[in-house]
Amino acid sequence: MTTKKTLALFSAKRRSALLTLSLAIMLATPMSFAGSYEDFFKAIQLDLAPSVEALLKRGFDPDTIDPIRSDPALIYAIRADAKKSVVALLSSPKINLEAKAKNGDTALMIAAFKEDRKIVAALLDKGAEPNRPGWTALHYAAAVGDIEIIRLLLDKSAYIDAESPNKTTPLMMAASRGHREAIVFLLKEGADASLRNSIGMNAKDFAKKFEDVSHAPVNVP
Repeated sequence: MTTKKTLALFSAKRRSALLTLSLAIMLATPMSFAGSYEDFFKAIQLDLAPSVEALLKRGFDPDTIDPIRSDPALIYAIRADAKKSVVALLSSPKINLEAKAKNGDTALMIAAFKEDRKIVAALLDKGAEPNRPGWTALHYAAAVGDIEIIRLLLDKSAYIDAESPNKTTPLMMAASRGHREAIVFLLKEGADASLRNSIGMNAKDFAKKFEDVSHAPVNVP
């Protein structure tokens, strides 16, 4: 690469870095916000909690829907791992903890699937509902085998044998992915291994299917 090209590349990278820095400084200053949807979600994306808080104090709706993915702001923040912004949103008395993503998932479900224990705990402490018709946060926690989140949900009276639309239970989810410790824990807590889904499979059948694919033994009594 010639010296001229090297200098041009360095200059372009420097301009890009300065632009990014300028944007961060602008967004970090609450009074710089015009209050648009773009500003709001950019602040969440960059996890600039002071700016999120400033907009909320001005009356910005904490349940504003992301125009691209159609996620409520809280779900958008959880997906983006914007933990400070999640805390800022949860501080709003107007927040709807049960607002759903386009596919029907709640913030609690997504936090459970992402294995974010602190956010799961914060949502539950705030009053998020672990029980709902169909798929639940417990299904998702079992699917990823996170025993601590499973415990948090059960401590808040999550129904251990919750059935998805096709009657799949959290125990079946854990078995289908070979999460041995989660299986043992759920059984110890009273999960019913005899239940069957809509095509007649029980947790043991799911475990056998996992074994056939992975060649790793999974014991379900």
